[in-house]
Formats: sequence, C-alpha cells, structure tokens
Amino acid sequence: MSEVRIIYRKYGGSLHWHHHARVLGEDEHGVWVGCPSGMIAQRGHEPSTVFEFASVILFPRDAWWTAAFNAPPHKAEIYCDITTVPVRGDARITMVDLDLDVLRMRDGRLILDDEDEFAEHRVRYAYPEEIVRQAERSAAWLMEAVGGRTGPFGGAHDRWLSQVT
Repeated sequence: MSEVRIIYRKYGGSLHWHHHARVLGEDEHGVWVGCPSGMIAQRGHEPSTVFEFASVILFPRDAWWTAAFNAPPHKAEIYCDITTVPVRGDARITMVDLDLDVLRMRDGRLILDDEDEFAEHRVRYAYPEEIVRQAERSAAWLMEAVGGRTGPFGGAHDRWLSQVT
C-alpha cells in the first residue's frame, strides 16, 4: 500500500486541509485512503492538528465531492466536502473545497453545513456559474444519498475502515 498526500485547496489556490494517508484500494465507488487515529493534519499554514479518531476517505471518480467516514468518537459518522473533481497523480490527490458540507451525525441527523460560507465566497471569489451549479447539484445529491444510505453511504466503507481501526 502506498502513501499519498491529500491536498484540499480553497478557490483561488490557497492551501486548506492537507495530510498524508495510505491508499487502501479502489472499488466501484472510487479510491479509498486510510487515516489511522493519531494522524497529523494541517489547515493552511496553521499549527498541525492530531486527529484522535480513525477515518477513511473516499475520492470518487468524476464527482464533485469527497467523503470521510469516521470511527467513533467522532460525532459525524460521515463528513462530505463539496469539491471540484478530485485529481490523482504524483503521489497526491488534490481538489478545491467549495465550502458546502453534508454530514450524517451518529444520531442520524443530516446536516447541510456552511451554506453561509458558500454564499459569501461565491461573491468574494466570483465563483463561475458552472462551479455554483455543480456544487449545488452535488450537495442535493449527497443529501439524498447520505440520508437514504444509498451507494457508498450504505456501509461500503466498513471493510475499508476496519483496515485502519
């Protein structure tokens, strides 16, 4: 299994979350990477953060989102970032975070988060209309799929998460 650098940027190119992960494999849903408990990550140039929980991240093919499936004690079982299509190459996976997030909490609540940030950045950074449409479509699709536990959100992550917990 190889190591890969995960790099989320914000629109305009500024560095956002970034960390290393281990490529676990691929399936019909995309590429799965593992992040064991104790993983060190950094947001932009802020001090590093240690994540006290294991997770796996799914990078789908040709979709405008990524999904982290978190082990307890994380309160969000699933945390999806609306992004540009993830690009894999040169031992890294990169994408642009488009602010909107879809979360499924352990208690079953479904949350569409950061709509205010998306609206603000849409104006500040002059998101092209195609980016706005793709982000909104992806958020709507994720709300339905994550809430309905369909596709990769119906337990496909279990076998991958068991490799890092």
